[in-house]
Amino acid sequence: MADNHLGDFLRARRADLQPQDVGMASYGARRVAGLRREEVAVLAGVNADYYTRLEQGRERNPSPQVIEALAHALCLDADARAHLYRLAGAVPDDRPGARTPERVGPALRQLMDGYPNTPALVMSRTLDLLATNALADALYAPFDPVDNLARMTFLDPVGRDFYADWNRTAEATVANLRQAVGFEPDNPRLNELVRTLGAHSPEFSRLWNAHTVRGKTRDAKHILHPDVGPLALTYQTFDVRDAPGQQLVIYHAEPGSSSAEALHLLGSVHATRRQTEEPRHRR
Repeated sequence: MADNHLGDFLRARRADLQPQDVGMASYGARRVAGLRREEVAVLAGVNADYYTRLEQGRERNPSPQVIEALAHALCLDADARAHLYRLAGAVPDDRPGARTPERVGPALRQLMDGYPNTPALVMSRTLDLLATNALADALYAPFDPVDNLARMTFLDPVGRDFYADWNRTAEATVANLRQAVGFEPDNPRLNELVRTLGAHSPEFSRLWNAHTVRGKTRDAKHILHPDVGPLALTYQTFDVRDAPGQQLVIYHAEPGSSSAEALHLLGSVHATRRQTEEPRHRR
């Protein structure tokens, strides 16, 4: 007999809920724990016989609309909802409610600050910089403001000198933004950013119209920093699971290399500069 993972999951989650958990009145004696199949069907707005077939494995490919309705009816959290989609052979459609959170959680900020010898940052799908640690602040200090990697690349004059291979950086940046369209095509922030970049940068418009798509994963980055000179770095990107759309980016220099020494120097220079500026601000 074929496995019935979808049905088993639905049945287990149904058993974990009581009528009062979902705002339903309870009538009559209950022979099994949890909600009845008919009650789940009502909550999800589907036919009771159809829901029974799902649990019994006689129906295995519900539509995304039905999956979403079941996830809501069974009060599934984000992980359980995504699991339900996978069991049903579908991909979660996160676009309507997947606006990237603008707030970075304190635990993630603490983790970033625990990397004193390497730059770390959190960015949104639209490449807005949401949080940076001290060394990332030092790395991007030549830019003003330090707000969005795409704007900094195309519209800030510093970008042309900062990125040793500006053309490659520009191509990757636009490809990253193109990927964001697939997740959030109606995101006002994304659309505003694309309009602004297109209006002021012919290079951006040309690359945008090429429709190249690429996610930010792992790559090399060559930087000419005005304070410490050339930096050869690699970066690794991690999805932030509890904040869909946020990505943690950690830069790394080869241990013992001139770039590692330059990063250490950059941190010292930046810390000294901040110490001298703070008393001036307090006056």
